[in-house]
Amino acid sequence: MELKAYLAQRRELVDEALERLLPADEAGGDILKAMRYSLFAGGKRLRPILCLAGAEAVGGRPEQVMFCACALEMIHTYSLIHDDLPAMDDDDLRRGLPTCHKKFGEGLAVLAGDGLLTQAMVLLSDPAQYADREPLRVLAAGQAVMRAAGFQGMVGGQAVDLASQNQEPDLATVQYMHALKTGALITAAVQSGAILAGGDEEQVNHLVRYGRRVGLAFQIADDLLDREGDQAKLGKATHADEKHGKMTYPAVVGAVQARKIGWDLVNQAAELARELGPAADPLAELARYIMERTH
Repeated sequence: MELKAYLAQRRELVDEALERLLPADEAGGDILKAMRYSLFAGGKRLRPILCLAGAEAVGGRPEQVMFCACALEMIHTYSLIHDDLPAMDDDDLRRGLPTCHKKFGEGLAVLAGDGLLTQAMVLLSDPAQYADREPLRVLAAGQAVMRAAGFQGMVGGQAVDLASQNQEPDLATVQYMHALKTGALITAAVQSGAILAGGDEEQVNHLVRYGRRVGLAFQIADDLLDREGDQAKLGKATHADEKHGKMTYPAVVGAVQARKIGWDLVNQAAELARELGPAADPLAELARYIMERTH
């Protein structure tokens, strides 16, 4: 499998769907412009691609779960907008462009994030998007995604992140924080795709185990890129974690050990994917990509 081509093709599918689901409209005013500015500022579209791959791994098709994939990207983008705010990480650049609050002001940036999160909920509950799906599966997938976005997931992890700044590095805290802040939504991506595509309980649980490993590895890779990455490729400032006194894997165990842990996790995830058969080959390749990426 040629991963680069797979990612490009899936990214194009997601971008086309996002354009349909959140089209430009002059009547939408500055709030819609701000939402679209961040949503279409680039990005890997990893979470929606994992949702599509999770569906394919259990015999489904991308179009069956695209509404959920797009909701995941909206949630992820909202989190980036809020993460960049002065009250959080106070970043000026995101994906090589001025952050939303630098472009539109802090107030509208907060509302743009709120708007994207709410629009994700609209998508997850819109009968027009899932008319031919089993209602209980739609509900279960939506619950998995929104729980992962809330205080039991991403929001809760961000709260731990704020509380642990400038504290003595602690491995248990870092593991817990990353599992919520980053791992929960990535896990929900493959989980929701499998649920919507008709995966059975064993398949879904298998992909949850995959997602937890990939999610943690993704954050470890991000921590390493902040220390060692190329600012031009990343499209944002490096060494921000150290500047803000953040608790990270490299800060706790060192860069060498953090990289080893990350590779151990993605290798375990790849093996879990392979156990599901050839349909899950993209998930195996995506796992390795998590640690290989340069941005």
